[in-house]
Amino acid sequence: MVARRGAIRERTRTINRARALVLTGPDDLRTRFAWHATAALVARIASLRPRPGDVPGYATRVAVRELGRRAVFPDGRLQRLGVLIALLVIARAPGLLALYESALRPRRCYSSRRETIPDGSGPRSPGRICARPPRSPHRRGKVIRHRLNPGGDRQANHALWRIVFTRMGSGPATRAYVERRTGEGKSKAEIIRCLKRYVAREVYPHLRPAAG
Repeated sequence: MVARRGAIRERTRTINRARALVLTGPDDLRTRFAWHATAALVARIASLRPRPGDVPGYATRVAVRELGRRAVFPDGRLQRLGVLIALLVIARAPGLLALYESALRPRRCYSSRRETIPDGSGPRSPGRICARPPRSPHRRGKVIRHRLNPGGDRQANHALWRIVFTRMGSGPATRAYVERRTGEGKSKAEIIRCLKRYVAREVYPHLRPAAG
């Protein structure tokens, strides 16, 4: 995961630099590539064949092409790392791979609310481990907000965020839940906060080692 995150950051930085050069480059370059989606942009600028001419325009095209080729390079590494991560998940927690298809309706799983932590720190809820415990309300005038909890595993919190956003886009049960809670007056941030807690309770038991 460390290597994968590094490759993603490297690729993102390279693409951002290429976009900046396109936007500040010659007019014809900006017209051709300014509004391309990421995948199409990388493929097209990597195949550029700059022709010598005016020095600034030629140099810009060469730089954009090299950035495009550099952005293509991490793709192979990401694919190899993805295969390795999948094999590790299958060996360690195969139940995780079936969770997306199930798209369970958000519900309260009281049996998984609290687990004893091996380090002896006492029982903690899966949501708190992932920095998703219920937040204490903070009132300022007529506006009520919730204080940010800085504790917990931030990477696990990010994983919950990705799961929730995926289900909000393609999970019928989750989308129905979002519509119902929106009708009750909940904001999008509040709905996402609730969904993260439900997902933490659903996912956590599948991270435990199987019996035997």
